[in-house]
Amino acid sequence: MKGLKEPLNIILTGVGGQGNIIASGLVGIAATMAGLKVTIGETYGASQRGGTVMSNIRISLREDFGPLIPTGCGDIIVAFEPLEALRIVSEYGNSETKIIVNNEPIYPLAVLMGESDYPAVNDILALLEKIVGDVITFNATALAREAGDPRVLNMVMIKALAVSGYLPFPASYFDEALETFLQGLPSEKREVNRRAMGVKVELF
Repeated sequence: MKGLKEPLNIILTGVGGQGNIIASGLVGIAATMAGLKVTIGETYGASQRGGTVMSNIRISLREDFGPLIPTGCGDIIVAFEPLEALRIVSEYGNSETKIIVNNEPIYPLAVLMGESDYPAVNDILALLEKIVGDVITFNATALAREAGDPRVLNMVMIKALAVSGYLPFPASYFDEALETFLQGLPSEKREVNRRAMGVKVELF
């Protein structure tokens, strides 16, 4: 892991109910198994379901860092929802930031009620490409449905992060981390999470 940026700042972002917190824990377990120091901080929006959720994950070789990532210092952003991607990138992104985006939106209640508009996803992605260094988009929600449950979107997004090449440790650590996470869960939930982490994610 020579040359690892100290710290490597990873942000997971989505809305309440997308499994953001579970996903950040899985990244933390995998990084710890790889011998790295990990600090995780969570921030929440106004409501548990539907509000903004952001996880700060800071990974390093030698030092424990504070849990919150400074403005403009995001190295990797994993966005479970396109508009949340733009919101986080506008505050934490820079020209070197790498971002992985699920391109299927979740419409806020105001949009569903016709009180406001949701920007075109292609316009959101175009803005992202102007701000950050590397943008990868794919339909993670569709892959979660193929795995058997759209609620395992978080596992599909973590699989994408694991195989992206952006992390300083192999994707195999996520297999070990997943089994640690699954201990004690009912067999049906264990299997659907395994299927989600086993999907073929084509990013390039």
